[in-house]
Amino acid sequence: MAMLRRRKASPPADDHASTSAVGSSIKEEVGEKKQAKASKKGGKGRWSCLDNCCWLIGIICSVWWLLLFSYKAMPASLPQYVTEVITGPLPDQPGVKLQKEGLRAKHPVVFVPGIVTGGLELWEGHQCADGLFRKRLWGGTFGEVYKRPLCWVEHMSLDNETGLDPPGIRVRSVSGLVAADYFAPGYFVWAVLIANLARIGYEEKTMYMAAYDWRMSFQNTEVRDQTLSRIKSNIELLVSTNGGRKVVVIPHSMGVLYFLHFMKWVEAPAPMGGGGGPNWCAEHIKAVMNIGGPFLGVPKAVSSLFSAEAKDVAVARAIAPGVLDSDFLGLQTLRHVMRLTRTWDSIMSMIPKGGDTIWGGLDWSPEESYECSPKKQKNNDSHASSNDDGEMVECQSQSVNYGRIISFGKDIAETPSAKIEQNDFRDAVKGNNVAHSNVSCREIWTEYHELGWAGIKAVADYKVYTASSLIDLLNFVAPKMMQRGCAHFSHGIADDLDDPKYMHHKYWSNPLETKLPNAPDMEIYSLYGVGIPTERAYVYKLSPSAECYIPFQIDSSANGGHEGSSLQGGIYLANGDETVPVLSAGYMCAKGWRGKTRFNPSGIKTFIREYDHAPPANILEGRGTQSGAHVDIMGNFALIEDIIRVAAGASGEELGGDQVYSDIFKWSEKINLHL
Repeated sequence: MAMLRRRKASPPADDHASTSAVGSSIKEEVGEKKQAKASKKGGKGRWSCLDNCCWLIGIICSVWWLLLFSYKAMPASLPQYVTEVITGPLPDQPGVKLQKEGLRAKHPVVFVPGIVTGGLELWEGHQCADGLFRKRLWGGTFGEVYKRPLCWVEHMSLDNETGLDPPGIRVRSVSGLVAADYFAPGYFVWAVLIANLARIGYEEKTMYMAAYDWRMSFQNTEVRDQTLSRIKSNIELLVSTNGGRKVVVIPHSMGVLYFLHFMKWVEAPAPMGGGGGPNWCAEHIKAVMNIGGPFLGVPKAVSSLFSAEAKDVAVARAIAPGVLDSDFLGLQTLRHVMRLTRTWDSIMSMIPKGGDTIWGGLDWSPEESYECSPKKQKNNDSHASSNDDGEMVECQSQSVNYGRIISFGKDIAETPSAKIEQNDFRDAVKGNNVAHSNVSCREIWTEYHELGWAGIKAVADYKVYTASSLIDLLNFVAPKMMQRGCAHFSHGIADDLDDPKYMHHKYWSNPLETKLPNAPDMEIYSLYGVGIPTERAYVYKLSPSAECYIPFQIDSSANGGHEGSSLQGGIYLANGDETVPVLSAGYMCAKGWRGKTRFNPSGIKTFIREYDHAPPANILEGRGTQSGAHVDIMGNFALIEDIIRVAAGASGEELGGDQVYSDIFKWSEKINLHL
């Protein structure tokens, strides 16, 4: 006992440390028990991350449901009241205004939607598309793009050989006015115009949406779906059931080219044409009111086919380099886009037409260059197109050559043509590529994989491309696509329009290779927005070396060096509606068809109605009532008023003739085209 007491009184150093540790452990355990006991009695414990997340989700859901309930419960007039308090009294909708003037529905109306804006639905598909019968693959909510993107690409693509349906897949256009009234929930296309026409008495029996599968070549819509025949029959029905009154046709965007094709098809003899006879258009059409028409094509179509890019994509690439092409992330977005859109033959209808004669060469272009800066504008009245308050873009003259539609390097775009050494790419040997052995490449195959490094280098060494050499360029980099497309579209200028070869359907959508119908009482309008910087030419560079990548991309680092320069992010900008340059939208009505010309032998009257762009003054105005943007112009009050007046019986002279803000007549005079 004495010994035990002594050990207890004088423990060794190691035992003392162990005892201290045990004591500390006991204290912690006691503390935890006390905390647990306190919690049981209502004491406040520490929150976990899960608790915080649950509370956050609960708060968000509660606020959401509260806002939704408030929106449903509020009087229908409250949003308009709040808007009027902030912005002042809103002008009458054009339909209301013209109804008060006594205008009433007269001529039946036919809408022809453009590329992209018409809905497409699935009628037959592969196993991955189970449950999607008659669901929209294009338009609507686009839910399937996010749920099963590769399946969606597979079903939205056309056959690479035929340009028609791939085996086992049937995607068809949605029918009726709902086909293109809204592109997506809340994003109108034709809805505002339809609603305003309804104000003066129009209804479904006096309106017809000529929906078609906008992916296909124009003639193939007849081959597969008999769409052109259906349009012919519906127009004849509208005329016969409305007291013999002729129709007013309103095409938008690519629908302008589609209806140009239709007017030639309907009078051409069967089997290639509709067999309507030489007077069909004169007997059935009062006016064609083309909105945002790319009559002579758009440079944007070239960048889309060449590198699956446009202005927005180039900006996204600059912000997040490599993401859109990333193999690591499994995105490969641009290659999927190229694989998809290169099967859409309709895009080839919008390649620039007329070559250097229209678009300019290495040393000239019809337009002066434009330096764009903000200016003020106001007033939502449908009569006003440019005033003094509000924001819009004003473009001023600057020296740049737009004729060089693609330049490899900013220095090449600015170098005098005499100092540019070009190596012809047309006879270059393709190949020297190992992409054929790469599984990743085979999954997203584009014709660039057959081009090889030698072909890629030859394209870049040519340095600069004008509208004439662009056709050769696309034939070199995508021969299969162009072989299919060139069977349906042509992009030249006819020497002799009486040559029997121009009776072939591939010329019918090119206004420079076909005649307007013999209909002297018909009117043709070109309605389009101006005052928005629009893609006109591009500065390119080679992409980082990788066998699967698209080898060329817009050089987003190329800028003009000062604010408001026409060169921004590798893109030269000109006056237009953000998609279609003024030159393309306006030339034919300004000069090519003006009076009796070889393209307009019966002297159909033509009118240009430009709408000077003014963005919405605030968020409450939505997309604006004075917008000149390519799609938003469909809600432009002045444009809607012009259309309603013509549908109600007015002529172009009664509208006031031409309404022009750009220099389209001046530019047209610079184009040396035999008329």
